[in-house]
Amino acid sequence: MDVDAKCSNNTSPSVCSEESSGPLAVIIIPSLLALSTVLVVALILCSLYKNKQRRQRTAAHCANGQRSVSLTADSVSAQKVQAALYPWEVPEECVLEGLQFWQTGRYGPICKGLLKKRDGASSAVVVKTLRDGPNQPEAKEFVQWVLFHATVCKHENVVQMLYCQTKRPPMYLILDGYNPGNLLHFLWTLRNTNSSTADPLQSFSERSVFLVAKQVAAGLDYLMSEHRLVHGNVAARNILIGPGLSARVCGLGVAFRGRKMDSAIRKRATEVPLKWQAPERIMMQLSIDRSDVWSFGILLYELITLGSPPYPELEPPSVFQKLQASYRMKRPKNCGGPLYDLMKYCWMWSFKDRPAFSAVIKLLESSLDLAATKPVCVPEVIDVLEYNRQAGLLSSSHAIT
Repeated sequence: MDVDAKCSNNTSPSVCSEESSGPLAVIIIPSLLALSTVLVVALILCSLYKNKQRRQRTAAHCANGQRSVSLTADSVSAQKVQAALYPWEVPEECVLEGLQFWQTGRYGPICKGLLKKRDGASSAVVVKTLRDGPNQPEAKEFVQWVLFHATVCKHENVVQMLYCQTKRPPMYLILDGYNPGNLLHFLWTLRNTNSSTADPLQSFSERSVFLVAKQVAAGLDYLMSEHRLVHGNVAARNILIGPGLSARVCGLGVAFRGRKMDSAIRKRATEVPLKWQAPERIMMQLSIDRSDVWSFGILLYELITLGSPPYPELEPPSVFQKLQASYRMKRPKNCGGPLYDLMKYCWMWSFKDRPAFSAVIKLLESSLDLAATKPVCVPEVIDVLEYNRQAGLLSSSHAIT
Protein backbone atom coordinates (compact mmCIF):
# COMPACT_ATOMS: atom_id res chain seq x y z
CA MET A 1 0.00 0.00 0.00
CA ASP A 2 2.86 2.37 0.67
CA VAL A 3 4.35 1.57 -2.64
CA ASP A 4 1.12 2.40 -4.50
CA ALA A 5 0.76 5.64 -2.71
CA LYS A 6 4.29 6.58 -3.45
CA CYS A 7 3.80 6.00 -7.09
CA SER A 8 0.59 7.91 -7.10
CA ASN A 9 1.95 10.84 -5.20
CA ASN A 10 5.50 11.16 -6.55
CA THR A 11 5.35 10.22 -10.23
CA SER A 12 5.64 13.28 -12.51
CA PRO A 13 2.80 14.11 -14.86
CA SER A 14 5.01 13.70 -17.95
CA VAL A 15 5.97 10.14 -17.11
CA CYS A 16 2.40 9.16 -16.45
CA SER A 17 1.35 10.83 -19.75
CA GLU A 18 3.94 8.85 -21.79
CA GLU A 19 2.86 5.63 -20.22
CA SER A 20 -0.81 6.35 -20.88
CA SER A 21 -0.25 7.37 -24.62
CA GLY A 22 1.99 4.43 -25.57
CA PRO A 23 -0.67 2.14 -27.09
CA LEU A 24 -2.15 5.03 -29.14
CA ALA A 25 1.22 5.91 -30.71
CA VAL A 26 1.74 2.34 -31.78
CA ILE A 27 -1.48 2.60 -33.86
CA ILE A 28 -1.22 6.15 -35.26
CA ILE A 29 2.41 6.29 -36.44
CA PRO A 30 2.29 3.23 -38.72
CA SER A 31 -1.04 4.44 -40.06
CA LEU A 32 0.49 7.80 -40.94
CA LEU A 33 3.43 6.11 -42.59
CA ALA A 34 1.15 3.86 -44.61
CA LEU A 35 -1.00 6.78 -45.66
CA SER A 36 2.02 8.81 -46.77
CA THR A 37 3.27 5.81 -48.79
CA VAL A 38 -0.09 5.49 -50.50
CA LEU A 39 -0.08 9.20 -51.32
CA VAL A 40 3.42 9.01 -52.77
CA VAL A 41 2.52 6.01 -54.91
CA ALA A 42 -0.65 7.74 -56.08
CA LEU A 43 1.31 10.83 -57.03
CA ILE A 44 3.82 8.74 -58.98
CA LEU A 45 1.08 6.89 -60.83
CA CYS A 46 -0.69 10.15 -61.59
CA SER A 47 2.53 11.61 -62.94
CA LEU A 48 3.18 8.57 -65.11
CA TYR A 49 -0.34 8.68 -66.49
CA LYS A 50 -0.04 12.35 -67.39
CA ASN A 51 3.33 11.75 -69.07
CA LYS A 52 1.83 8.91 -71.08
CA GLN A 53 -1.03 11.11 -72.25
CA ARG A 54 1.45 13.84 -73.16
CA ARG A 55 3.54 11.40 -75.23
CA GLN A 56 0.43 10.12 -76.99
CA ARG A 57 -0.66 13.64 -77.88
CA THR A 58 2.85 14.42 -79.13
CA ALA A 59 2.98 11.25 -81.22
CA ALA A 60 -0.42 11.95 -82.71
CA HIS A 61 0.65 15.48 -83.52
CA CYS A 62 3.86 14.24 -85.15
CA ALA A 63 1.95 11.62 -87.11
CA ASN A 64 -0.44 14.23 -88.39
CA GLY A 65 2.50 16.42 -89.31
CA GLN A 66 4.18 13.57 -91.17
CA ARG A 67 1.03 12.77 -93.11
CA SER A 68 0.61 16.36 -94.14
CA VAL A 69 4.27 16.57 -95.19
CA SER A 70 3.92 13.33 -97.16
CA LEU A 71 0.82 14.57 -98.92
CA THR A 72 2.54 17.82 -99.70
CA ALA A 73 5.52 15.92 -101.11
CA ASP A 74 3.21 13.79 -103.25
CA SER A 75 1.45 16.85 -104.61
CA VAL A 76 4.77 18.53 -105.38
CA SER A 77 5.97 15.35 -107.10
CA ALA A 78 2.77 15.18 -109.13
CA GLN A 79 3.22 18.80 -110.15
CA LYS A 80 6.78 18.12 -111.25
CA VAL A 81 5.69 15.09 -113.25
CA GLN A 82 2.95 17.05 -115.00
CA ALA A 83 5.39 19.85 -115.75
CA ALA A 84 7.89 17.38 -117.19
CA LEU A 85 5.24 15.73 -119.37
CA TYR A 86 3.59 18.94 -120.54
CA PRO A 87 5.79 19.28 -123.67
CA TRP A 88 4.95 15.66 -124.57
CA GLU A 89 1.16 16.01 -124.46
CA VAL A 90 -0.29 15.17 -127.86
CA PRO A 91 -1.10 18.38 -129.78
CA GLU A 92 -4.57 19.04 -131.14
CA GLU A 93 -3.38 18.85 -134.76
CA CYS A 94 -2.39 15.18 -134.31
CA VAL A 95 -4.98 12.47 -134.80
CA LEU A 96 -4.71 8.72 -134.21
CA GLU A 97 -6.28 6.69 -137.00
CA GLY A 98 -6.68 3.04 -137.92
CA LEU A 99 -5.95 1.74 -134.44
CA GLN A 100 -5.94 -2.03 -134.28
CA PHE A 101 -5.53 -4.15 -131.18
CA TRP A 102 -2.13 -5.83 -131.13
CA GLN A 103 -1.66 -7.39 -127.71
CA THR A 104 -2.43 -6.90 -124.01
CA GLY A 105 0.20 -5.03 -122.04
CA ARG A 106 0.84 -4.62 -118.33
CA TYR A 107 -1.43 -1.57 -118.08
CA GLY A 108 -3.95 -2.28 -120.80
CA PRO A 109 -4.39 -2.84 -124.55
CA ILE A 110 -1.52 -2.11 -126.93
CA CYS A 111 -2.56 -0.99 -130.40
CA LYS A 112 -0.93 -0.25 -133.72
CA GLY A 113 -2.05 2.59 -135.93
CA LEU A 114 -1.17 5.80 -137.73
CA LEU A 115 -0.48 9.23 -136.28
CA LYS A 116 -1.65 11.88 -138.74
CA LYS A 117 -0.84 15.55 -138.56
CA ARG A 118 -2.76 18.49 -139.98
CA ASP A 119 -0.24 18.87 -142.82
CA GLY A 120 -1.06 15.35 -144.02
CA ALA A 121 2.09 13.66 -142.78
CA SER A 122 1.57 10.30 -141.10
CA SER A 123 3.72 7.74 -139.32
CA ALA A 124 3.26 4.26 -137.91
CA VAL A 125 2.92 4.23 -134.14
CA VAL A 126 2.40 1.89 -131.22
CA VAL A 127 -0.10 3.14 -128.63
CA LYS A 128 0.11 1.78 -125.08
CA THR A 129 -3.05 2.56 -123.15
CA LEU A 130 -4.16 2.50 -119.53
CA ARG A 131 -7.16 0.24 -119.05
CA ASP A 132 -10.41 1.81 -117.89
CA GLY A 133 -11.18 1.89 -114.18
CA PRO A 134 -10.69 3.94 -111.02
CA ASN A 135 -7.47 2.18 -110.02
CA GLN A 136 -5.53 5.22 -108.87
CA PRO A 137 -2.28 3.43 -107.90
CA GLU A 138 -2.12 1.88 -111.39
CA ALA A 139 -2.83 5.26 -112.99
CA LYS A 140 -0.04 6.83 -110.96
CA GLU A 141 2.36 4.06 -111.99
CA PHE A 142 1.34 4.48 -115.63
CA VAL A 143 2.19 8.18 -115.48
CA GLN A 144 5.58 7.26 -114.00
CA TRP A 145 5.97 4.74 -116.84
CA VAL A 146 5.35 7.54 -119.36
CA LEU A 147 7.82 9.84 -117.58
CA PHE A 148 10.37 7.01 -117.63
CA HIS A 149 10.17 6.92 -121.43
CA ALA A 150 10.41 10.71 -121.64
CA THR A 151 13.59 10.57 -119.57
CA VAL A 152 15.28 7.51 -121.07
CA CYS A 153 14.32 7.46 -124.76
CA LYS A 154 16.88 10.00 -125.95
CA HIS A 155 19.25 7.82 -127.97
CA GLU A 156 19.02 6.91 -131.63
CA ASN A 157 19.20 3.22 -130.77
CA VAL A 158 16.43 3.28 -128.15
CA VAL A 159 12.69 3.30 -128.91
CA GLN A 160 11.44 6.84 -129.45
CA MET A 161 8.59 8.37 -127.49
CA LEU A 162 6.45 10.70 -129.62
CA TYR A 163 3.57 11.91 -127.44
CA CYS A 164 1.40 11.03 -124.47
CA GLN A 165 -1.94 11.91 -122.94
CA THR A 166 -1.96 12.02 -119.13
CA LYS A 167 -4.11 15.04 -118.29
CA ARG A 168 -7.40 13.27 -118.93
CA PRO A 169 -8.68 9.78 -119.69
CA PRO A 170 -8.04 7.76 -121.66
CA MET A 171 -4.36 7.90 -120.78
CA TYR A 172 -1.92 6.57 -123.37
CA LEU A 173 1.69 6.60 -124.54
CA ILE A 174 2.56 6.95 -128.25
CA LEU A 175 5.79 5.31 -129.45
CA ASP A 176 7.34 5.36 -132.90
CA GLY A 177 6.22 2.18 -134.70
CA TYR A 178 9.40 2.07 -136.77
CA ASN A 179 8.74 -0.02 -139.89
CA PRO A 180 9.12 -2.91 -140.54
CA GLY A 181 8.94 -3.12 -136.73
CA ASN A 182 9.53 -6.16 -134.54
CA LEU A 183 12.94 -7.69 -135.33
CA LEU A 184 11.89 -11.28 -134.63
CA HIS A 185 8.95 -11.08 -137.02
CA PHE A 186 11.20 -9.44 -139.59
CA LEU A 187 13.73 -12.28 -139.35
CA TRP A 188 10.96 -14.80 -139.91
CA THR A 189 9.87 -13.03 -143.10
CA LEU A 190 13.39 -13.49 -144.49
CA ARG A 191 13.13 -17.28 -144.36
CA ASN A 192 12.58 -19.17 -147.58
CA THR A 193 12.42 -15.98 -149.67
CA ASN A 194 14.21 -14.84 -152.79
CA SER A 195 17.31 -13.01 -151.51
CA SER A 196 18.50 -11.77 -154.90
CA THR A 197 16.88 -8.37 -154.43
CA ALA A 198 19.08 -5.36 -153.84
CA ASP A 199 16.87 -4.24 -150.93
CA PRO A 200 19.13 -4.29 -147.83
CA LEU A 201 16.14 -5.33 -145.75
CA GLN A 202 15.93 -8.51 -147.82
CA SER A 203 19.67 -9.06 -148.34
CA PHE A 204 20.36 -10.03 -144.76
CA SER A 205 23.88 -11.40 -144.36
CA GLU A 206 26.34 -12.08 -141.57
CA ARG A 207 27.57 -8.53 -142.13
CA SER A 208 24.00 -7.37 -141.49
CA VAL A 209 24.12 -9.25 -138.17
CA PHE A 210 27.17 -7.23 -137.17
CA LEU A 211 25.55 -3.94 -138.17
CA VAL A 212 22.32 -4.61 -136.28
CA ALA A 213 24.13 -6.03 -133.25
CA LYS A 214 26.39 -2.99 -133.01
CA GLN A 215 23.38 -0.67 -132.81
CA VAL A 216 21.69 -2.82 -130.17
CA ALA A 217 24.89 -2.86 -128.11
CA ALA A 218 25.11 0.94 -128.41
CA GLY A 219 21.54 1.31 -127.12
CA LEU A 220 22.16 -1.03 -124.20
CA ASP A 221 25.45 0.69 -123.39
CA TYR A 222 23.61 4.03 -123.32
CA LEU A 223 21.00 2.71 -120.89
CA MET A 224 23.70 1.54 -118.51
CA SER A 225 26.20 4.39 -118.82
CA GLU A 226 23.69 7.25 -118.80
CA HIS A 227 20.88 5.88 -116.63
CA ARG A 228 22.38 2.92 -114.74
CA LEU A 229 19.64 0.73 -116.21
CA VAL A 230 19.84 -2.99 -116.85
CA HIS A 231 17.46 -3.81 -119.70
CA GLY A 232 16.80 -7.27 -118.29
CA ASN A 233 14.96 -8.70 -121.33
CA VAL A 234 17.32 -8.51 -124.31
CA ALA A 235 15.90 -10.57 -127.20
CA ALA A 236 14.98 -10.16 -130.86
CA ARG A 237 11.32 -9.73 -129.87
CA ASN A 238 12.35 -6.58 -127.96
CA ILE A 239 14.25 -4.91 -130.81
CA LEU A 240 12.73 -2.70 -133.49
CA ILE A 241 14.11 -2.76 -137.04
CA GLY A 242 13.70 0.22 -139.35
CA PRO A 243 14.89 1.65 -142.66
CA GLY A 244 18.36 0.60 -143.75
CA LEU A 245 18.58 -2.04 -140.99
CA SER A 246 18.55 0.64 -138.31
CA ALA A 247 17.81 -0.86 -134.90
CA ARG A 248 16.32 0.38 -131.65
CA VAL A 249 16.04 -1.27 -128.25
CA CYS A 250 12.49 -1.47 -126.91
CA GLY A 251 10.63 -3.57 -124.32
CA LEU A 252 11.78 -1.52 -121.33
CA GLY A 253 9.22 -2.88 -118.87
CA VAL A 254 11.66 -4.99 -116.85
CA ALA A 255 14.13 -2.08 -116.74
CA PHE A 256 11.39 0.24 -115.46
CA ARG A 257 10.28 -2.13 -112.70
CA GLY A 258 13.86 -3.06 -111.86
CA ARG A 259 14.87 0.47 -110.82
CA LYS A 260 13.99 -0.26 -107.19
CA MET A 261 15.94 -2.94 -105.34
CA ASP A 262 13.24 -4.77 -103.39
CA SER A 263 11.82 -8.19 -102.67
CA ALA A 264 10.33 -8.40 -106.18
CA ILE A 265 13.62 -9.57 -107.73
CA ARG A 266 12.37 -13.12 -107.94
CA LYS A 267 9.13 -12.00 -109.57
CA ARG A 268 10.95 -9.89 -112.14
CA ALA A 269 13.18 -12.84 -113.04
CA THR A 270 10.11 -14.87 -113.97
CA GLU A 271 9.06 -12.16 -116.42
CA VAL A 272 11.96 -13.13 -118.69
CA PRO A 273 11.89 -16.47 -120.55
CA LEU A 274 14.48 -18.79 -119.04
CA LYS A 275 16.36 -19.56 -122.26
CA TRP A 276 17.46 -15.90 -122.52
CA GLN A 277 18.57 -15.55 -118.90
CA ALA A 278 22.14 -15.54 -117.63
CA PRO A 279 23.02 -18.15 -114.96
CA GLU A 280 23.03 -15.58 -112.17
CA ARG A 281 19.50 -14.54 -113.10
CA ILE A 282 18.29 -18.13 -113.19
CA MET A 283 19.68 -18.53 -109.68
CA MET A 284 17.58 -15.49 -108.66
CA GLN A 285 20.52 -13.24 -107.96
CA LEU A 286 20.68 -9.58 -108.93
CA SER A 287 20.54 -8.76 -112.60
CA ILE A 288 23.51 -6.70 -113.77
CA ASP A 289 24.74 -5.25 -117.05
CA ARG A 290 26.79 -8.38 -117.76
CA SER A 291 23.55 -10.37 -117.47
CA ASP A 292 22.36 -8.34 -120.46
CA VAL A 293 25.60 -9.28 -122.22
CA TRP A 294 24.72 -12.98 -121.87
CA SER A 295 21.27 -12.32 -123.36
CA PHE A 296 22.94 -10.30 -126.12
CA GLY A 297 24.85 -13.46 -127.06
CA ILE A 298 21.48 -15.23 -127.42
CA LEU A 299 20.34 -12.34 -129.64
CA LEU A 300 23.37 -12.90 -131.90
CA TYR A 301 22.24 -16.51 -132.27
CA GLU A 302 18.72 -15.35 -133.16
CA LEU A 303 20.07 -12.96 -135.79
CA ILE A 304 22.30 -15.44 -137.61
CA THR A 305 19.61 -18.16 -137.56
CA LEU A 306 16.85 -15.79 -138.73
CA GLY A 307 14.86 -16.14 -135.55
CA SER A 308 15.38 -19.72 -134.44
CA PRO A 309 14.62 -20.45 -130.77
CA PRO A 310 17.72 -20.86 -128.57
CA TYR A 311 18.61 -24.34 -127.31
CA PRO A 312 16.01 -25.96 -129.62
CA GLU A 313 17.14 -29.41 -128.50
CA LEU A 314 16.58 -28.68 -124.80
CA GLU A 315 13.48 -28.26 -122.69
CA PRO A 316 13.59 -25.01 -120.67
CA PRO A 317 13.86 -26.68 -117.23
CA SER A 318 17.00 -28.57 -118.29
CA VAL A 319 18.92 -25.57 -119.64
CA PHE A 320 20.47 -24.42 -116.36
CA GLN A 321 21.82 -27.87 -115.48
CA LYS A 322 23.39 -28.16 -118.93
CA LEU A 323 24.95 -24.71 -118.63
CA GLN A 324 26.48 -25.72 -115.31
CA ALA A 325 28.11 -28.63 -117.14
CA SER A 326 29.72 -26.15 -119.60
CA TYR A 327 27.23 -26.83 -122.38
CA ARG A 328 26.89 -24.06 -124.97
CA MET A 329 25.00 -23.89 -128.23
CA LYS A 330 26.92 -25.16 -131.24
CA ARG A 331 28.13 -22.88 -133.98
CA PRO A 332 25.14 -22.21 -136.27
CA LYS A 333 25.19 -22.53 -140.00
CA ASN A 334 26.18 -19.27 -141.78
CA CYS A 335 28.08 -18.18 -138.65
CA GLY A 336 31.73 -17.25 -139.06
CA GLY A 337 34.43 -17.83 -136.47
CA PRO A 338 34.66 -14.26 -135.11
CA LEU A 339 30.88 -14.06 -134.59
CA TYR A 340 30.76 -17.40 -132.80
CA ASP A 341 33.76 -16.44 -130.66
CA LEU A 342 31.85 -13.33 -129.57
CA MET A 343 28.82 -15.47 -128.69
CA LYS A 344 30.95 -17.73 -126.50
CA TYR A 345 32.61 -14.67 -124.94
CA CYS A 346 29.15 -13.39 -123.97
CA TRP A 347 28.31 -16.83 -122.53
CA MET A 348 31.14 -17.04 -120.03
CA TRP A 349 29.80 -18.58 -116.82
CA SER A 350 31.19 -15.89 -114.52
CA PHE A 351 29.81 -12.47 -115.34
CA LYS A 352 33.21 -11.01 -114.48
CA ASP A 353 34.67 -12.77 -117.53
CA ARG A 354 32.14 -11.35 -119.97
CA PRO A 355 32.87 -8.15 -121.93
CA ALA A 356 31.16 -4.85 -121.21
CA PHE A 357 29.02 -3.45 -124.01
CA SER A 358 31.67 -0.85 -124.80
CA ALA A 359 34.07 -3.73 -125.49
CA VAL A 360 31.40 -5.61 -127.46
CA ILE A 361 31.00 -2.60 -129.77
CA LYS A 362 34.75 -2.52 -130.44
CA LEU A 363 34.81 -6.26 -131.15
CA LEU A 364 31.95 -5.92 -133.59
CA GLU A 365 33.67 -3.03 -135.36
CA SER A 366 36.99 -4.86 -135.61
CA SER A 367 35.37 -8.00 -137.08
CA LEU A 368 32.94 -6.27 -139.44
CA ASP A 369 35.24 -6.55 -142.48
CA LEU A 370 35.61 -10.30 -141.87
CA ALA A 371 31.87 -10.94 -141.95
CA ALA A 372 30.35 -12.70 -144.94
CA THR A 373 28.15 -10.68 -147.28
CA LYS A 374 26.26 -13.63 -148.73
CA PRO A 375 22.58 -13.55 -147.70
CA VAL A 376 21.74 -15.87 -144.84
CA CYS A 377 19.57 -18.74 -146.03
CA VAL A 378 17.25 -20.65 -143.70
CA PRO A 379 14.68 -22.63 -145.73
CA GLU A 380 12.42 -23.71 -142.84
CA VAL A 381 9.31 -21.62 -142.24
CA ILE A 382 8.59 -20.88 -138.61
CA ASP A 383 5.63 -22.56 -136.94
CA VAL A 384 4.70 -20.04 -134.26
CA LEU A 385 3.15 -22.56 -131.87
CA GLU A 386 6.17 -24.84 -132.12
CA TYR A 387 8.46 -21.83 -131.68
CA ASN A 388 6.66 -20.81 -128.49
CA ARG A 389 7.00 -24.35 -127.15
CA GLN A 390 10.72 -24.68 -127.93
CA ALA A 391 11.53 -21.18 -126.71
CA GLY A 392 9.59 -21.62 -123.47
CA LEU A 393 7.13 -18.83 -124.34
CA LEU A 394 3.93 -20.71 -123.65
CA SER A 395 2.57 -18.27 -121.04
CA SER A 396 0.20 -15.61 -122.38
CA SER A 397 2.56 -12.80 -121.34
CA HIS A 398 5.49 -14.28 -123.27
CA ALA A 399 3.92 -16.00 -126.27
CA ILE A 400 4.65 -14.64 -129.73
CA THR A 401 1.59 -14.12 -131.91
